[in-house]
Amino acid sequence: MRILVVTAGSRGDVAPFTGLGRRLLDAGHEVALAAHPSFAALVGGCGLAHRPMPGDPQELIRAWARAASRAEARALTAAYADGLADGVATAVADGADLVLTAFGPAPLSRTAGEALGIPVIETHLVPGVATSEFPLPGASAAEGLGPEGNLAAGRETVRRRDNLFAHAVTRLRDRLGLPAGGAAQQVDDARPVFAGFSPTVVPRPADWPSRVEVTGYWWPPRPDGWSPPAELADFLQAGPPPVFIGFGSMAPGEGERLSELVAAAVKQAGVRAVVQAGWAGLSGGGDDLLAIGDVPHDWLFPRTAAVVHHAGAGTTGAALRAGVPAVPVPVMADQPFWADRLHRLQVAPRPLPLQDLDADNLAAAITACVTDPALRRRAAELARRIASEDGAGAVLAHVATLA
Repeated sequence: MRILVVTAGSRGDVAPFTGLGRRLLDAGHEVALAAHPSFAALVGGCGLAHRPMPGDPQELIRAWARAASRAEARALTAAYADGLADGVATAVADGADLVLTAFGPAPLSRTAGEALGIPVIETHLVPGVATSEFPLPGASAAEGLGPEGNLAAGRETVRRRDNLFAHAVTRLRDRLGLPAGGAAQQVDDARPVFAGFSPTVVPRPADWPSRVEVTGYWWPPRPDGWSPPAELADFLQAGPPPVFIGFGSMAPGEGERLSELVAAAVKQAGVRAVVQAGWAGLSGGGDDLLAIGDVPHDWLFPRTAAVVHHAGAGTTGAALRAGVPAVPVPVMADQPFWADRLHRLQVAPRPLPLQDLDADNLAAAITACVTDPALRRRAAELARRIASEDGAGAVLAHVATLA
């Protein structure tokens, strides 16, 4: 089959789909991944075709920070959504027998699928179906809601997503010659949903409909021919396992402040550290600190003593897979959900929201991770359970029934 995977956002919103796409490719399907142009090399390096999606999520985050009012921020978001709508329509029209779509752009993917008569399956990296067991990631309130409150908060989260794309969907339906409203804007009780995270980390809620399956993680493949930079390999061999520190796509423009904070925390904790630049542009150097660019997490994390990260879905999964404790530093969106989940699973101290982060509390959290054997034992136990899961297998099995 010709399979198109549609996603949008930062690297963490793209990388897991390269893993799913590669498994589909290895099973004999023709696979393309629609993502922003900045991820063309990531997609192509995994052997997948890339179809460009308009927009630059890094610049959008910077623009949000500069926005003088909520109205200006909403206008920026609306323009971004309109660009995504055009990109989804073009990507689907370029040829597909099946569309797999991330949670965010799902309303656009369903619209394009409806217009062209192509089935669409939702493939979520975070819980995206309302449940009474917990509020969905991104809910405005996340504690003490009770079952009814959790369900209401989850439905509101989905409504906010739909409202975010409402104008873009209306415009896209008009462009594609579809009547107003229509099936693409409704919840389809027959449409399967595959959730690409571990049931060990988030057990499947009992009140989810049978069409929703928690599969396990979709691990990004390591780029073909990749080998670690000599400087990094030498640093790892020169002493005890370091702590990894990186904030992914968060905090662009805050590199100088965060670099100073991180350096002070590392010195105070008395550890070695590998610091990943990310969108913040972290930097630093010395005998006990090395700054790096992108490195496959599946290679690096098992060689570390702990992982300090922003608690995005992909990085959270990679740290759990490595069996090392974490210091979650959430910023926005689904990150507080995963940070809280790590703490509840007893593989991390209490989360440190980025706005509250300072050298003292980061040093204390790092010290807890590297000195508490219970955290490491629990992390290793979870890693063993996660290793037994085949997240992509369930999706492959379903696709096989459609071919």
